Amino acid sequence: MTVADVAAPGPAHRRGRGWRRAAPTLGTVPFFGYVTVFLVIPTAIVVIGAFRSKTGGFTWTNIKALGTSSVLSAFVESVVLSAVTAVIGAVVGGLLAYVLVTGVPGSIARRIVTSACSVLAQFGGVMLAFAFQATVGFPGALVTQLLQNWFGIVNTGGWLYSMTGLVLVYSYFQIPLMVIVFLPAVDGIREQWREATETLGGSTWVYWRRVAGPLLAPAFLGSLLLLFANAFSSYATARALITQSNPIVPLQISGAITNEVNVGHADVAKSLALGMIVVVAIVMALYAMLQRRTSRWLG
Repeated sequence: MTVADVAAPGPAHRRGRGWRRAAPTLGTVPFFGYVTVFLVIPTAIVVIGAFRSKTGGFTWTNIKALGTSSVLSAFVESVVLSAVTAVIGAVVGGLLAYVLVTGVPGSIARRIVTSACSVLAQFGGVMLAFAFQATVGFPGALVTQLLQNWFGIVNTGGWLYSMTGLVLVYSYFQIPLMVIVFLPAVDGIREQWREATETLGGSTWVYWRRVAGPLLAPAFLGSLLLLFANAFSSYATARALITQSNPIVPLQISGAITNEVNVGHADVAKSLALGMIVVVAIVMALYAMLQRRTSRWLG
C-alpha cells in the first residue's frame, strides 16, 4: 500500500462530504415544491390548454378569441383600472411613507400605522366589498345618509358597482401596500445627504431633484409596478361588487368557466389567463430590474 492510497479519501468519506455540501440546500426543497405545485404546474396547464382544442389537438382558435371586442375591452379596462389605482396608491402611499420616516423614529404612531397598513393591505374580497356597500352602497347606507342630512347630497350608491367604484375600493388596499413596500426605500435616505446638499448651497428642490429623487425613483417605480400587478390580478373584490357584467379580465375568465349558456369555454378561459400571465410577467420582469438597481445603494 502506498502513501497515496492511505491519503486518498474512501467512498464513505466522499459520501459524507457530498452530504455536507447538499445539506444547506435541503431547506429549499419545501419552497420549490410549493412553487412547483401551486405556480409552475398551473401555469403550464394554462399555457398548454390555451393552444389545445376540445379533441386534444393543437389549435389557434382559443388565442384568436383574445382579439374579440369584448375581450379587448376587458383588457383595456383592466389595464386602466390597474394603472389608475396603482398611481393613486403610489402617490398617497409614498407621501404617507415619507411622513412616517420624517417623524420620531420608533414612535407609537409609526408602529400603529405600519401595523394597520400590514392588515389593510390584505383586507379584500367579500368583506371589503360588504364594508363599502354598508357605507356608501345604497341610499340608506351610513355615509350616504350623512351626506344627505348634512350637505343635501343625494346618492343612490349605484356608482359603487361600476369602474368608478372599483377604483375607490382598490385604492383602499393599494395605499397601505405601497406604504409597506416603499417604506424601506425611504428609510434608506440619510439625513446627512440633505445636510451636505445644504452645505454646498443647494436648495430643497435641488436636493430632491439631484439626490433623493434619483435614489428613490427606482424603488418608487418598482412599487408602482407591483401595485399594478396586484390590481390587475385581483378578482374577489370585483366579483363581490359587480355581478351583472364582466368588465375586467378576471371576471371574463370567471364568466367563461361558469357560463351556463355557452358551455365548454374552459379553453377560452385559459387563453384569457394566458394573456394575463403575459402582462403580469412583463410587469414583474420590469419590477425585478428596478429592484436590482435599488439594491445597489440600499445594500
